[in-house]
Amino acid sequence: GYPELILRKLPDDSPVRKQVQRIGNAARDAADVIQDLLTLARRGRYEMTPLDVNEVVRGYLDSPSFVGLVENRPDVTVEQHLHDDRGAIQGSVPHLSKVVMNLIVNAFDAMPNGGTLTIITEQVNLQKCPVESDKFEPGPYIVLRVRDTGMGIAPEDLNRIFEPYYSNKKMGASGSGLGLSVVYGIVKDHKGLYNIKSVVGEGTEFILYFPVSGEITDDDATPDNNIGGRESILIVDDVAEQREIAVDLLSSLGYHVKAVANGHEAVAFVKEHSVDLLVLDMIMERDFDGLDTYREIVSHNPGQKAIIISGFSMTDRVREMQKLGAGAYIRKPFTLDVLGNAVRESLNVSVPVKTV
Repeated sequence: GYPELILRKLPDDSPVRKQVQRIGNAARDAADVIQDLLTLARRGRYEMTPLDVNEVVRGYLDSPSFVGLVENRPDVTVEQHLHDDRGAIQGSVPHLSKVVMNLIVNAFDAMPNGGTLTIITEQVNLQKCPVESDKFEPGPYIVLRVRDTGMGIAPEDLNRIFEPYYSNKKMGASGSGLGLSVVYGIVKDHKGLYNIKSVVGEGTEFILYFPVSGEITDDDATPDNNIGGRESILIVDDVAEQREIAVDLLSSLGYHVKAVANGHEAVAFVKEHSVDLLVLDMIMERDFDGLDTYREIVSHNPGQKAIIISGFSMTDRVREMQKLGAGAYIRKPFTLDVLGNAVRESLNVSVPVKTV
């Protein structure tokens, strides 16, 4: 978060902008590795919602990460064929975005001398399982294909590519060695199937199948680009550094921000002061976490707005908080835009009063 704040204050022609951006990139890379490890360790603990695979793919193709990848590799041609006649799948956007990213980055790495990357989505009706699997249900599936014209994978390596840290890449040259292990885990957690076709010297194609769970619905809602405001916000977090960065980020957007170190202090503060929104950490004291804090606060102040932050995945206690009236749930580490959008959206929504 701090590089974002520094960049907002630096003039566009500052000679140190590039160094600050590199600090931010390094922090994001470290966070990505940690998220990969958490994905492997806590498989399946995702928040699943109906989603459009095409939008997940387009989201990554529009990201700064992919734009930078293409700019650095002008020798690779990218082709995309995203078919619109498709249904929704039940999935986690952040985790499927990770799948798309890892497969595309791997494809670029497999073409050191250039080539063509092709990304295809389509809907098929499977009556027979296209791969060896003991868990297959006939029906419609969304297929995602990521194909490269690179070096290919040797037959003796095909059965090992999903092992953590198994890689033929030069150590330190690309990634953490967890990419395909993460892909495998996420596909399985989405009840998906996978197939790999590869010929040494000709290229590789990853084919992923995800069961259709509904129809794509159009959402006419557009995000509000104005994420600032003048409302009062209370940060509740037991880690001083997390409190400080949240205060700095939200203060930079114009909000009036205070912070306390635990749930008991938050309850006492809200009894004495009115706040428009709580930014409430989920994991604090063992016997008085975010849920305990929020439950106590709404018993005295029904309808108190709140958003939830945590370094861990969505849990039953987070869902219980939302049943009591809490709004968005966001993961640490968060960016200014993610935090600002969650705050603004929660402040704009009328929260019904819940009975505790």
